Amino acid sequence: MSRFVNPFTDLGFKVIFGQPASKGLLITLLNELLAGEHHIEDLCFLDKEDHADNVHDKGIIYDLYCRTDSGEYIIVEMQNRWHSHFLDRTLYYVCRAVGRLTELPPPDTIKIPVEKDTDGMVCESSVPYGSRYRLSTVYGIFLMNFKEDGLDKKFRTDIVLADRDTGRVVNPHLRQIYLQFPYFNKELAECETLYEKLMYALKNMNDWNRMPDALKEQVFKYLDQLAAVANLSEENRIAYDKAVDRYRVSRIVEEDIRREATEEGLKEGREKGREEGMKKGREEERLSNALKMKAKGLDYETISDITGLSIQEIEKLGIDDRRDEGKL
Repeated sequence: MSRFVNPFTDLGFKVIFGQPASKGLLITLLNELLAGEHHIEDLCFLDKEDHADNVHDKGIIYDLYCRTDSGEYIIVEMQNRWHSHFLDRTLYYVCRAVGRLTELPPPDTIKIPVEKDTDGMVCESSVPYGSRYRLSTVYGIFLMNFKEDGLDKKFRTDIVLADRDTGRVVNPHLRQIYLQFPYFNKELAECETLYEKLMYALKNMNDWNRMPDALKEQVFKYLDQLAAVANLSEENRIAYDKAVDRYRVSRIVEEDIRREATEEGLKEGREKGREEGMKKGREEERLSNALKMKAKGLDYETISDITGLSIQEIEKLGIDDRRDEGKL
């Protein structure tokens, strides 16, 4: 068995990123993903029930919901196998989080002085209408252990709300980042940045018996301790073994589904090819017979009745062939 937990299992994902002890590792991951765009100093985990999944998603979707020290909300989700309407669901999650922002004021909201009437009640006209819609940014970050047909065939896809013609970001408060790990094919020697090294570790660590010497950054020493199977409590070790079993079953089911889909596609392709070949053969035979009848002097109406060809089609028979041979 590997020395490290599998991050693509529910308990492995939570051990690495979803417990108080792993907060620093999660902050490092997020800052690498958002480098040049945002820097997180601290964050807090929010109640899971605030972002509850459908009960049917259990064992498939593992996610975290947190808020940064400067007020951004971040959904971090790990999904170990494909399901239909995946992009729609992730958009729904992010939009649902955006919708909740109107219930809570941003942490840096400016206090607006209000006017009161003679009864001491706040005058509505004194509160700017648009102030209630001031939003914090919501990031949806989706780690995917599968390929999604709706995305380009690459590892990372960043989604923003932008003008289609100019590419200028119109509203920065909704962001989605999709990471398709099957497309991450770099070897460790090719990984130059901490971001690339983190992605490499997440994809491959379940196959390691020790942390590679090339991963010298402090974060990997922490990961070594945090993700070691031997360091799990007895309760978590039992839960992890069950999580690994679920993960293996889900991979087998996914492989079976993909294999059946491939075999069905090949079967349909062969059947379609045979049908098209037979159809073409029948058409060529019909034209050949009509040409022979025409050569024997049968009238066009008789040939049409026998072959089903139109008079115009029969009139053309032989002309195209002679033209190709340079006879016309």
